[in-house]
Amino acid sequence: MYEALKLALQNVFDWQVLGIIGLSSTYGLFVGSIPGLTATMAVALMVPLTFLLSDVQAIAAIVTTVSCSIYAGDIPATLVRIPGTPASAAYANDAYSLTRQGKPSLALGISLVFSVLGGLFGTLVLVVAAPQLAKLATQFTSYEYFWLYVLGLTCAAIVSDDSRLKGAFSLLLGLLLSTVGLGPDYAAPRLTFGFDELLSGVNFIPAMIGLFGISEVLRNTLRIREESQQVPQAPTVHSPLHEIRTAVLPLAARRWPSLVRSSSLGAIMGMLPGAGADIAAWISYAVSKRFSSDPQAYGKGSVEGIADATGANNAALGGAWIPSLVFGVPGDSVTAIAISVLLMKNIHPGPEIFDVEKHPKQVALVYSLYLVFIISNLILIPLGMLAMRGGTALMRIPRSVLLPVIVLFCVVGSFALNSSYFDVALMIAMGVLGFGLELWRVPLGPIVLGIILGTELEHKFIQCVSKSRDPMLFVSSKISLLLAMCCVALWIVPSLMTLLRRRRERI
Repeated sequence: MYEALKLALQNVFDWQVLGIIGLSSTYGLFVGSIPGLTATMAVALMVPLTFLLSDVQAIAAIVTTVSCSIYAGDIPATLVRIPGTPASAAYANDAYSLTRQGKPSLALGISLVFSVLGGLFGTLVLVVAAPQLAKLATQFTSYEYFWLYVLGLTCAAIVSDDSRLKGAFSLLLGLLLSTVGLGPDYAAPRLTFGFDELLSGVNFIPAMIGLFGISEVLRNTLRIREESQQVPQAPTVHSPLHEIRTAVLPLAARRWPSLVRSSSLGAIMGMLPGAGADIAAWISYAVSKRFSSDPQAYGKGSVEGIADATGANNAALGGAWIPSLVFGVPGDSVTAIAISVLLMKNIHPGPEIFDVEKHPKQVALVYSLYLVFIISNLILIPLGMLAMRGGTALMRIPRSVLLPVIVLFCVVGSFALNSSYFDVALMIAMGVLGFGLELWRVPLGPIVLGIILGTELEHKFIQCVSKSRDPMLFVSSKISLLLAMCCVALWIVPSLMTLLRRRRERI
């Protein structure tokens, strides 16, 4: 353990890794400050660059980018009421109300401090919970893993959107795409339509770049005409250090029980595949309002709502890595990309990744991940204050200039993977698909998780039925029975609650 920790310290505090953390944080703050550009898109565009990086450098780039971009989304939400990322939408009205009251520095200071505290709490949960769950995961057989994949896909469909039907449709579409290519066990070609490039399946990286890059470009293109109209003038943000010292830190000291509650909710929501930081922010905001002594202030400039929601969305980032490391089940779209990067580096997430005797270098990588999370949150303090001052200038970049640059990165990144024009065409097709689905408010997260987990789900199912045709073996152990019950409950209970509520309304 100590040798692995020593190696992790050497890996992370290398000047190249620290330089990558600095560049990634700047990149994340830049993307997050531009309304309409998401953290997932920022990470997806970065993936081709990870081919040139080591495993520690790649993980450092991904973690730092998403941590900084999630916070930076609060800047346009506060100044002009345009959320930079979906995670900022939950409290955008409160932040903008404080700006209209002449307190933009207070709103941004709260977002910064509580984002850092929530991120550090999520890292603590990751450090404590992941090794313990890994011990439990060593008892898993193919049956338990089958239900675990089903549970992960179910959560992605249920919690990622208000409409469970749309979430289920998105999930089925992702599972369909996962069947393209040679079968995982019998190597029979399926749905290739004569294209040899599809024998290995739908290439995940171009698909991700298309879904979250090109679709964002197409969606933002519709808003270029709106930019030609008068854009609300963003107020000037003065030095936030005084507000942080005199108002924000005393608020954090006074509300530490609420911070622990909201950060715990965020970490738990992060563990659910498909939920992510935006769902964590909405749920924490609702819970905060429920327990507040002044719920009428929510939506009108509540510092409590901003503090709890920002703490939750950053805590969710650490929680999302727990199922990713322990079971290989992505917690959100970002960790789905991270898993694909690890696989390209010949690192396979799972309970054995915590085994010091068998895989000391992979344990060192896990410890490096912990350290990167801590550094990325701490570096957010000085850079976040600089971003507050420069956020106004970033928001003035017209989309007509920014979007062609993003398209260029998408095309180059997709082509560089295999030097294949087919991958570029696949990326464009997935971008058009993602754009069309977003017009119908169909979530994209379940598609991503379906592509990643679909093959593994099929493989585990074939393993199970190859052992025996007895269906009762799928629930023969206590763990598999519990997981199966959770899957069934997640689909049935919400529908029953809806029926009961409608019946009460009729009465």
